[in-house]
Amino acid sequence: MTRLVTRAIEDERMDAPDLDPAVYAAVLGDLAKVNRVTMAARPTMRFLDRAIASRTHLRLLDVGFGDGDMLRTIARWAARRGVAAELVGIDLNPHSAPAAQAKGDGGGRITYRSGDYADLAGEDWDVVVSSLVAHHMDRMQLIAFLRFMRAQARIGWFVNDLHRHRLAHAGFPVLAAAMRWHPIVRHDGRLSIARSYRPHEWPPLLAEAGITGARVERWFPFRLCVARIR
Repeated sequence: MTRLVTRAIEDERMDAPDLDPAVYAAVLGDLAKVNRVTMAARPTMRFLDRAIASRTHLRLLDVGFGDGDMLRTIARWAARRGVAAELVGIDLNPHSAPAAQAKGDGGGRITYRSGDYADLAGEDWDVVVSSLVAHHMDRMQLIAFLRFMRAQARIGWFVNDLHRHRLAHAGFPVLAAAMRWHPIVRHDGRLSIARSYRPHEWPPLLAEAGITGARVERWFPFRLCVARIR
């Protein structure tokens, strides 16, 4: 079994700039199915429960929204709680916004944007979240992202990502084949696990970003998340 001692650095196929938009949308759709099967939204929603508490307004930025499934889950959560939510997603891939918009805008709560998250500094964010984005970044990109969240998130921020674990790496191809997910999802899902972090690798990253008080949390199955609430 692969030991995965160090992170993989191979580019994922879904990140190819020349990938056909229709194929990209299909990949995003199957990734949303992966998220449902693996209960990916659960850690983020638990974080929001803690961070928002009794507040009745939320201005949230989701970096790298992909299919928009996390934002739509947050929109439903806000509606149930009576929270006036302004939800904004930003994604570098210009094909993400039309793919996500086709699935809905959370009853008008969600705005999907294309571009660099850094351009959204100074827009009074309460919370910044991301899901399955950290492992796409190299070390310096991730540190820059952590610094952005430290500076811009008034209430707190949450990184929802994968745990580089041998069992996950060995088991994902079996699950993906059984579910008949897109071939790119089958390839990239396993590579994403190999590109992700282990618990002991996060503290040095946080220290270099100048962050204290963050929590590194393991979630079943094979999620590794980082949370900071002010």
